[in-house]
Amino acid sequence: MLDLEQTIPLGKKVFFASDFHLGAPDNVSSLVREKKVIRWLDQIKDEAHAIFLVGDIFDFWFEYKRSIPKGFTRFQGKIAELTDSGIPVIFFTGNHDTWMFDYFEEELNVSVYRDPEVFTFNDKKIYIGHGDGLGPGDRFYKLLRKIFTNKICQWLYARIHPNTGIALASMWSKKSRISSTTKEEKQQIEEEWLLTYSKEVEQRSHHDYYIFGHRHLPLELEVAEKSMYINLGEWVNYFTYGTFDGSEFNLLTFEE
Repeated sequence: MLDLEQTIPLGKKVFFASDFHLGAPDNVSSLVREKKVIRWLDQIKDEAHAIFLVGDIFDFWFEYKRSIPKGFTRFQGKIAELTDSGIPVIFFTGNHDTWMFDYFEEELNVSVYRDPEVFTFNDKKIYIGHGDGLGPGDRFYKLLRKIFTNKICQWLYARIHPNTGIALASMWSKKSRISSTTKEEKQQIEEEWLLTYSKEVEQRSHHDYYIFGHRHLPLELEVAEKSMYINLGEWVNYFTYGTFDGSEFNLLTFEE
């Protein structure tokens, strides 16, 4: 597991990406996206001090004790290759991959976080989380999240045969907004709830950066004079990711 306080070596960077939504909206387009993600990972691996995957990497994920969703083998193989080479990969679960348990930790040597966490790189404090269930509003989802993360509910769902359980959840996930999101989706800054949330946290404790996914929009917004909120966007339309070299954060687009 990556230490919460790190110094980034000269010439290295920390990388951040979220919302690949592998599996959506269909297997064919998902495979094209999966291969593009792998090309990105290959491109950054020589520079990577660590790689943060900030939730909704899969459009649906549920781990049974002896079964996982079919597919994504290229992506999992690439993650194993990265961690085997000594590059830490840190995974923050999102609302679509909430039901990630110990498979990635045990098989792929990935550190998994289910709640926001603060990492310090070169004395810069970075608050990281997927972003679902944070900030004002969205009470219905917050109630659903409590159900989805409840140990008894998870145990009961695991009693359903994998063929049925994975099929049902996959049908539900395909109703997600990522399937209909377009680049023309407009952001309303005054209603950006993750910005509001970041400002509330900043009043209690200073952080240089707040990094989230979930919103599907690449955003760089000021929280305070020396604090920024970054949203990493998504990989259906934008193909955006973040880099931090110890002094400066950049939000970039993967172009081949």
